[in-house]
Amino acid sequence: MNKLYSNKWYILIFLLPALILFCGVLIAPIGASAYYSFFDWNGLGEKVYLGFQNYKELFTSNSIGFMRALRNSLLLAGLSVFLQLPLALGLALTLGKKIKGERTFLSVYFMPVLISTVVIGQLWLKIYNPDYGILNVFLRHIGLEHWTHIWLGEKGTALAAVFVPILWQYVGYHMLLLYAGVKSVPPELREAAMLDGATDGQVNRFIVLPYIKPIIRISVIFAVTGSLKSFDLIYVLTNGGPLHKTEVPSTLMISMLFLRNRFGMGSTIAVILILLCFGFALLIGAIFKEED
Repeated sequence: MNKLYSNKWYILIFLLPALILFCGVLIAPIGASAYYSFFDWNGLGEKVYLGFQNYKELFTSNSIGFMRALRNSLLLAGLSVFLQLPLALGLALTLGKKIKGERTFLSVYFMPVLISTVVIGQLWLKIYNPDYGILNVFLRHIGLEHWTHIWLGEKGTALAAVFVPILWQYVGYHMLLLYAGVKSVPPELREAAMLDGATDGQVNRFIVLPYIKPIIRISVIFAVTGSLKSFDLIYVLTNGGPLHKTEVPSTLMISMLFLRNRFGMGSTIAVILILLCFGFALLIGAIFKEED
């Protein structure tokens, strides 16, 4: 058996099916997107080679609006890191103290992650409905009718109204990751700190947080890259409207591919998204490594 594991050809044979699947599902589509990004192509006719013209147009043309879409994604990423993750961390630290009903709270907070995004989108469409939505009905009930809005239809409120359900849906996901890290902290470290007179806040700051820093790094990477790739919930709620106020790169890419038949430009956006996600993952990893 040891001889079998030491033979590189045997290892390659066993890995080959997974390697073929990985290349076919991930590497090949990325390569195809990179190839098509250099052409002007409608998906059916003849391709016209443009070089880097699509990339230049993407960042300079106001008619495409990529910079606006990218700014919205970066804003969502900032909210995810500085609002969603602290909330998830606070829940994880609280539940990690073995409070009563711990398992119930875990299930409740994680439930939105398990629900289909389309279902969540339809749920929040009902909440935001200007006529019978619970938000406007509540505001009218307490005498704040002047605060009511067409939340998803007004330029001033659409972006925030879209971001709220996105942040709400994935709080439980990050909470569960961080909760697993909190529960992995050796009890003897906590007990030693408590014997030295440390408060709960000091234990969390000097014992728990440094111990779970690798998990915090993973959560930050997931939050940022997930924000850059956000699509489904925004598509269900507003499809990038009104007047492109909630546009993100993913919805813009779908618009280019299937509404404007610009497969070359759509592929360019896909390549830029891949590079951004990869670059931010490396940057976040480097920041945490420097802190260590």
